[in-house]
Amino acid sequence: MPLSEYIGISEVNGPFILLESTPDAFLGELVDVCVPSGKARRGRVISLSEKATLVQVFGGTDSLVPNETRVRFLDRALEIQLAPNIIGRTFNGLGEPTDGCGPVFGGRRVNANGMPLNPMARQYPKDFIHTGISAIDTLTTLIRGQKLPIFSGNGLPHNQLAVQIARQARLMTSENFAVVFAGIGIKHDDAEFFLRELSEKGRSNNIVTFLNLADDPVIERIATPRMALSAAEYMAYELGMHVLVVITDMTSYCEALRELGVAAGEVPSRKGYPAYLYSDLASLYERAGVVRGVSGSVTQIPILTMPNDDITHPIPDLTGFITEGQIVLSRDLDGKGIYPPIDVLTSLSRLMKDGIGKGFTRDDHPGVASQLFASYSRVQDVRSLAGVVGEDELSKTDKLSLEFGGLFENKFLRQGGDEDREIGFSLDMSWEILGTLPRGDLTRVSLDEIKEHIKENP
Repeated sequence: MPLSEYIGISEVNGPFILLESTPDAFLGELVDVCVPSGKARRGRVISLSEKATLVQVFGGTDSLVPNETRVRFLDRALEIQLAPNIIGRTFNGLGEPTDGCGPVFGGRRVNANGMPLNPMARQYPKDFIHTGISAIDTLTTLIRGQKLPIFSGNGLPHNQLAVQIARQARLMTSENFAVVFAGIGIKHDDAEFFLRELSEKGRSNNIVTFLNLADDPVIERIATPRMALSAAEYMAYELGMHVLVVITDMTSYCEALRELGVAAGEVPSRKGYPAYLYSDLASLYERAGVVRGVSGSVTQIPILTMPNDDITHPIPDLTGFITEGQIVLSRDLDGKGIYPPIDVLTSLSRLMKDGIGKGFTRDDHPGVASQLFASYSRVQDVRSLAGVVGEDELSKTDKLSLEFGGLFENKFLRQGGDEDREIGFSLDMSWEILGTLPRGDLTRVSLDEIKEHIKENP
């Protein structure tokens, strides 16, 4: 069937062009926008009516002359070429190779919007994923098939943490593991950092990278996470791999969504974001999971920077509704020079209880995690009291609690950017730190566990 082509457009408005009615077009259809001299620009149909068709142009609308512009409808949705040889390669936000190794040969083209999973086909996530970071593996454990976001702020080391997780993550029970790393609206120096760290220190032959730069057309930010997740689904459901998807920064994606919504004349909702922000984010986050009868899986760690460190902002707020917990980075811990600055008291992994302990990590893991939470929570109360009465007026037990807090932050939380800790090492360190507290304060672990792991009395 010949492709439909139209000469002349009615209007150019920002990244959009308006055409008169195109009866054969469908929502989401790709188009080529051509000018007499110059390379064709890719676009996508975003609105249809009996009178007009609205198209987003990925490459921008600069220098388009309405009377001379030709629009060719391609009769297909946004797609990406996928094959087993994508592993180890780097792509831009539209899924085009940027590593100088040529196009992707073989395989097939896949709709980047993905296919919704039947909820009845989902299997409950259970397997522990090792990240090598004590605060995550011990207290906010990542589970295979989970979506666990990282809430950060401007200036915090979320990019360094993202790279470290991508380098170190693995399943304890399987070597068939891969990482898809996606950067959305990132600066050039950050892109160079990602490529350098992932290739020099990581498993570049086990990572697929998608990088959308800050000076790329804003519309490409909408496509980047969809391209990355399509690659992850292909690797998981067709190649049988367990895939971890790390996406940074979802705030750039949401800002692009707001900018395009305003340009399209949509009625804004909270803080100017479109009313469909929740469903749009859900269409991305819900592409993680374990499917019954399929050997592969998709796990997500989306990273977002909270504007003004406001956790009630629409982006983290809606993300928290959709996902299964959050890892929150603390500006106070970062100010103390602690990396990674994970605030364990406001962080949560809702699925960790079913993926730790006997058969997954170690039998004492649940009790140790609960005791660390309880003991560190008391540290905050004692610090508040010390700020009022002074440390000299504290009881001996309170002073031991402060000592525990210092050890917890400077020994347990603090670790190098290249330090990959095994879960057994993190649990042994936890017992060592808990051993500084009076036995009567260790109410979340059994007496037998105390006798086994704490050899000497304080």
